[in-house]
Amino acid sequence: MLDYDKEAAAYDATRGGEPRAEAAADAVLGLIPAGTERLLDVACGTGIVTRRLVSARPATRVTGADLTYGMARMAAARLPGSVLLADSRRLPFHDGTFDAVTSVWLLHLLDEPEDVRAVVAECARVLRPGGVYVTTVDKAAAHDVGSDIDAVLAARPRRPARDAGQLVESYAAAHRLFPAGQASFPGRGQGRSPRRTVADLRRGWFTVLPPGDPVTERFATQVAALPDQDRARPDPEFSLRAFRKPPVG
Repeated sequence: MLDYDKEAAAYDATRGGEPRAEAAADAVLGLIPAGTERLLDVACGTGIVTRRLVSARPATRVTGADLTYGMARMAAARLPGSVLLADSRRLPFHDGTFDAVTSVWLLHLLDEPEDVRAVVAECARVLRPGGVYVTTVDKAAAHDVGSDIDAVLAARPRRPARDAGQLVESYAAAHRLFPAGQASFPGRGQGRSPRRTVADLRRGWFTVLPPGDPVTERFATQVAALPDQDRARPDPEFSLRAFRKPPVG
């Protein structure tokens, strides 16, 4: 996994910046009921999406939480007094504190199924009856857009998708969270070019292809031979799922 303390300063610029954040926030907000009073954004990162949730719903009290100091520090600058350091597997909140909980681009980062289950369980625990949990799913699949780059990388080793939609749905159901909607949004500015993909391969962004490994270099060489090295291929299309906790009675 990448060191997100080190990645924090460059994170937004290398992940689509404000256009991607706008698309993500709009899609998330479309799944969160009007009148939501308290919202928790788990793994809020730099706060670039969280800030848009705040500005779009000024009557909603939004709290951001992130595990890494570098990310939380940047988020706190955007949202003074509303961000704290927290492990999403052990959230420091009482049961039923929030009307909505979001986790955007989190579950795919977790190494073990037990960690994904723990995060979903915690999001369910801090959610009040009748509240909604919104999360991204199938993150890795979003980047396979059918391009020539994808054709080269199709044979690469992959780790199991910890955030597969069906898995997340089963984890949610175990904590009485039931499907309440879906949405998608484009990863604006994140379409891969061959040159950028080679750089990403060599810096370890493809997590099971270590920098300097002969297999990594073989894929890098093949991608470097593709035409139009600086032309971005289509943007990824990210998927959101919403789950609702049944109201009491």
